[in-house]
Amino acid sequence: MSAPVIFSGIQPTGRKHLGNYIGAIRQYVEGQERGEPAIFCIVDLHAISVAYDPAELRERLYDTTAILLAAGLDPANQCVLFRQSDVREHTELTWLLSAVTSHGDLNRMHQFKDKSMRQRELVSAALFFYPVLMASDVLAYRATEVPVGDDQRQHVELTREIARRFNERFGETLVEPELQVPEVGARIMDLQEPERKMSTTGATEAGTVYVLDEPAAIRKKFGSAVTDSGREILRGEEKPGITNLIDILAVARGVGPADIEREFAGAGYGDFKKAVAEGVVELLAPVRERYADLRPDEAALEATLAAGAEKARAIASPILEKVRDRMGIGVPAR
Repeated sequence: MSAPVIFSGIQPTGRKHLGNYIGAIRQYVEGQERGEPAIFCIVDLHAISVAYDPAELRERLYDTTAILLAAGLDPANQCVLFRQSDVREHTELTWLLSAVTSHGDLNRMHQFKDKSMRQRELVSAALFFYPVLMASDVLAYRATEVPVGDDQRQHVELTREIARRFNERFGETLVEPELQVPEVGARIMDLQEPERKMSTTGATEAGTVYVLDEPAAIRKKFGSAVTDSGREILRGEEKPGITNLIDILAVARGVGPADIEREFAGAGYGDFKKAVAEGVVELLAPVRERYADLRPDEAALEATLAAGAEKARAIASPILEKVRDRMGIGVPAR
């Protein structure tokens, strides 16, 4: 069986939180050892689909780059890491693929509905078209695996549909990728409102653990985490708070949720929350420390992104040319 081609993108907006780290970033680090190649993109073009500040966008992009490197991505030897806007094949492919994208499919996207309802002024066409750009990000590299959080499931399904429609109309060209979500921790929930996903927008500050939080802040947030009725430390639909904490500690320790349940059988919620906090402190400490070393050198971060963009263009350009030729666009291939 051939090695997978892995692609995923991450937003440069907001501070990266525990849900980002468990649901996406850890998958990137693990995937770079399997992927041939493993390609990761900081999606600044996606970020402009909602209101934003240009100077802040640049700062957050450097923040995100440094976090990815601090978490263990190795673009010098094991993966490709680049800034989306540096590879113009993404935007051209977006327009070409719009010809095989249904307006009705875009209108049904949950993320568009959620984000457009929160927009106080302009609801941009870019926000509506966001899934086509995401499909182009993936299809430009003929990726076979897309490691993302569970909230991106609908977008990956649309990507598969777009590839299928293109191939049916123009001939086999694009690859239908497979969604890859973690078995445990695919949806890390807000510690204060465990029915809601942990998020940089719309979540509670006290319920959101950031990758760069100091240990004292992490302990405080877990100490005040909402739990459920009863005393049992067991997973279940009726126990969303405890279920979330079990999943978090399982990931932090690299064990299964059932192992956590057995270990803490008979323990109190207070002691359990302390254990989860310490597990997360230990999980994130190396990232926070490496980030502090990497983030100040913006020239080095730019050099890393530029080198990655060159590698990405070398992969995406021939695929775009094949798409153009199949669609009858431009000079015919010889």
